[in-house]
Amino acid sequence: MAKPIPRTSTVAALDVGTTKVACFIAHMGEGDDFHITGFGHHRSRGMRGGQVINLDEAEASVRAALEAAEQMSNSRVDKVFLNLSCGAPQSMRVDVELAVSGHQIRDTDVRRVLDHGSAQFDSGDREMIHCIPTGYSIDGGNGILDPRGMYGDKLGVNIHLVTAALGPSRNLVSVIDRCDLDVEDRVVSPYASGLACLVDDEKDLGVTIIDMGGGTTSLAVFMDNQVVHVDTLPIGGNHVTNDIAKGLSTPIAKAERLKTVYGSVMQSPGDARELLKVPLVGEEDEDSANEVPKSMLVQIIQARVEETFEMVRSHLELSGYSKQAGRRVVLTGGASQLEGVRDLAELILEKQVRLGRPRMIRGLPDSMSGPAFSTGVGLLRYGLREHVVKPDHAAMMAAKNKRSFGRIGHWLRENF
Repeated sequence: MAKPIPRTSTVAALDVGTTKVACFIAHMGEGDDFHITGFGHHRSRGMRGGQVINLDEAEASVRAALEAAEQMSNSRVDKVFLNLSCGAPQSMRVDVELAVSGHQIRDTDVRRVLDHGSAQFDSGDREMIHCIPTGYSIDGGNGILDPRGMYGDKLGVNIHLVTAALGPSRNLVSVIDRCDLDVEDRVVSPYASGLACLVDDEKDLGVTIIDMGGGTTSLAVFMDNQVVHVDTLPIGGNHVTNDIAKGLSTPIAKAERLKTVYGSVMQSPGDARELLKVPLVGEEDEDSANEVPKSMLVQIIQARVEETFEMVRSHLELSGYSKQAGRRVVLTGGASQLEGVRDLAELILEKQVRLGRPRMIRGLPDSMSGPAFSTGVGLLRYGLREHVVKPDHAAMMAAKNKRSFGRIGHWLRENF
């Protein structure tokens, strides 16, 4: 049973990714004010494509990041808000309408219609991660944000369900369990990144956020201040690094450095004349390094990033939200920092694109305020803003049941 977070409390967020593990600890004060008191990050091991491939190595990485954050904050963490990028998160919509006999709509009526919608989810080998009501209707009249206290004969709700494959998500939770931590709640990565980077007008008018990570690229569509669609692609910054290593016959570590220092996704006139020294795999003698034009490096990077954005465009069109979400796109995540990514995204997606970084929180260091840490900061915002107990909702929040994924009585947690 998940307990509501007290109004003054310490909350921890844990972002477990393919390339890094980041932990943030924040303190919630009066007046919804909060600040980061501890942070730590460590190179991720035992992960590939967002999934756990070695429990021991993944546990060691999580412990290292957690201990650094605990030491800085001088506090002990026993539960965390956790991101989820594994298990191929998918969205589905459920529309439900139930009779309420003309009486005033109560909390029990809202829970009943939401539970009825959750019952339509056939779990199989997938589990429910989010159950988000995106809009209510009374007697066919849409656009109602909160039906409680209103009158009508029929109460309807549109529900956005986010599910993930059972095995990979349980493996990730198993790593957290081995670190003697409880998972307070899980949040799909692009949803968390959106909470960190997007401004209110973007979420209200319509926007797509694309989180370009090391092992995956995930996206979320926000409309009317709600997340209405999420998707994940099995391609990320590590694929670019591997392409460079294979294409130039250089070690992975050297390929990563070439990408970081000289990488770009757009050709420039001087690239063909600029020569780069590329060490060869298995060669210890620096004199044996190849010299290749920068244009060759850019060509390799450009091909993979183009493929990524073309896949994003295809998935958005198939979802039906490409036009509904408007022409606004926000890029975030570590791989979004490649030179020229914004221009290439605008060209392929045919939308207005900006680079997103976490909106400032007190105590957030400059070294962890870049796009690579958007998910971690978003997890804090989810935990501290979305899960704060408000006095007029305290009685309802007590009825939440986080572990019962077949029920969605915890809808208030994601909407009020």
